[in-house]
Amino acid sequence: MSTLKCLVAIVGWLIAAYPSFADDREKVIGIWKLVSQEIEIQATGQKEPVFGRSPTGYAIFTAEGRVMFVLTGEGRKPPQTVEDRADLLNSMAAYTGMYRLEGDKWITKVDVAWNPEWVGTEQTRFFRLDGDRLQVTSTWRIMPNWADKGMQRSLLVFEKTK
Repeated sequence: MSTLKCLVAIVGWLIAAYPSFADDREKVIGIWKLVSQEIEIQATGQKEPVFGRSPTGYAIFTAEGRVMFVLTGEGRKPPQTVEDRADLLNSMAAYTGMYRLEGDKWITKVDVAWNPEWVGTEQTRFFRLDGDRLQVTSTWRIMPNWADKGMQRSLLVFEKTK
């Protein structure tokens, strides 16, 4: 067999043997409703539902490659004071940007965010699809909302709505 034929055969086998990123992209496109969210603190391994037991939110992945997140904690109330208004920022996270898939992770180049520190950054999330469920784990980092907890990662579960 010629070298070219051998190379074509190997590439064909690799394509058939491994799921393509395009397949994963098709599976993530749509609207996902937040089911649960907690953080894991690296130093202790402790998990905390920092947005409460019933957080709300959505993730939207478009075919054009944009992702949008709006996540809010349970029990949010209209602010009565300037301090209340400032505290509301700690019970939410929101950002959007163009994303790309690389194996079991997606990377978002953030262009709009609730916290200006995130604008211009790349946010990496690991994901696993399980039917209509999307399980998401962030990288270890210090989240602006809970910086006092040190290095942490977010553990989220979404359910597909469309």
